[in-house]
Amino acid sequence: MWYPYAMCGVFGVFGHDEAANLTYLGLHSLQHRGQESAGIVALEAPAGASPVMRHHAAMGLVSDIFTRSTLDRLVGRAAIGHVRYSTSGSSELRNAQPFLIEYKSDVVAIAHNGNLVNAMALRAELERNGSIFQTSSDTEVIVHLMAQSPAADVVGRLQDALGKVTGAFSITMLTRGGQLIAARDPRGFRPLALGRLKSGYVVSSETSSFDLIEADYVRDVEPGEILVIDDTGLTSRRLAPASGRPCVFEYVYFARPDSVIDGAGVYSARIAMGERLATEAPIEADVVIPVPDSGVPAAIGFARVSGIPFAMGLIRSHYVGRTFIEPQESIRHFGVRLKLSTVRAVVDGKRVVVVDDSLVRGTTSRKIVKMLRAAGATEVHLRISAPPTTHPCFYGIDTPSRSELVAATHTPAEIARYITCDSLLYLSHAGLVESVDAARMPPSAAPTAFCDACFTGHYPVVPASEDQAHLVTLRSRKPLPLGTPVI
Repeated sequence: MWYPYAMCGVFGVFGHDEAANLTYLGLHSLQHRGQESAGIVALEAPAGASPVMRHHAAMGLVSDIFTRSTLDRLVGRAAIGHVRYSTSGSSELRNAQPFLIEYKSDVVAIAHNGNLVNAMALRAELERNGSIFQTSSDTEVIVHLMAQSPAADVVGRLQDALGKVTGAFSITMLTRGGQLIAARDPRGFRPLALGRLKSGYVVSSETSSFDLIEADYVRDVEPGEILVIDDTGLTSRRLAPASGRPCVFEYVYFARPDSVIDGAGVYSARIAMGERLATEAPIEADVVIPVPDSGVPAAIGFARVSGIPFAMGLIRSHYVGRTFIEPQESIRHFGVRLKLSTVRAVVDGKRVVVVDDSLVRGTTSRKIVKMLRAAGATEVHLRISAPPTTHPCFYGIDTPSRSELVAATHTPAEIARYITCDSLLYLSHAGLVESVDAARMPPSAAPTAFCDACFTGHYPVVPASEDQAHLVTLRSRKPLPLGTPVI
């Protein structure tokens, strides 16, 4: 089963005696954004002694990586953490963040969520000038650019470095001098928020982590802002004029439903998507069921407006991870059944509406439809609470190439025939944008300018040089015929 993966989550704490413990909890709440590796760097600055930065990172889940003894070693009143799913750089320990880097007689730790679309070009130039890279992550490019900056302080060097990169970045950085720095790219592709603790501050990819550690949400880090937190308080620098284009798919799938991103509640937005979908794509049916878990709020909204009863006709197993070892080829088709099972009492003899947040390759949806029919469903109608996904993302989300996105080359009617459902309809682009704006508090006076490249192919930032060649290659691949086994 394939779902789009958000690449990373970042977290930082300043001014709390248990900074590493709070970071550990914060990373738990961001685990959905990356399950490949995790790490924490803590800063201890004892009076009259030199500051010490301690680091621990490993492959795996947060709960498996950090033990009580590990956390006890991460002493200090400031810390940053990272959970990773790789979209840039290979899946191995050397790419696990935060990176702890020593340069120019200074030490910094950095964690990054996003993707730099000129990273390959910058890396090639840096290597020609003598830079030696230790990882394959685009995050390391930022550190090498900082090392070349003539600026007098670390904030100035970061500002210089970020002025040379393009693409998506939400960054937390910890300096040996006692600063927690948060930075967001001028378009604000990936989320980043500021919270307040009784004795300090916290920054996070999502506000859901604030609730866990009892921090108060203050505001979002603005697109193009560098926020510096130290013992004197907060200061803000402008990296570049803001031209906000936040990722709309955060609201559709990536973010936790209990998060608020750029003023819009994710759960409310998903409910509104389902309500709008019921208006745009009505159908006579007996029951509305979601594809769990991300399809649940939209299905609730669809049922509310349509008047069709809501029920959990599909149950998801939470104990089958992405690393599950498939059985031998002859019984591999049981993969979806290991993750989802039908509730026969809900669907037997019923006309069923299945609500999902997205449809990527179509292979999983096809298996779900067959499972529902085998459980007795007389009709199966698929409703998607987002527009057709037709283009890959290059701003920090792992999506297949365009040739593997079924909606890029096939109509909804063709896809429905392949999936074997009775009908298939998507939410309109206008319906998606208006649903998110309806979830804002206060409501938006005008439609928000989102990054919607995965639906439209309109990329706000086009990769350059070597990076652009990669994009051209993906776009020029021949489309795969329906039914091609790609998972």
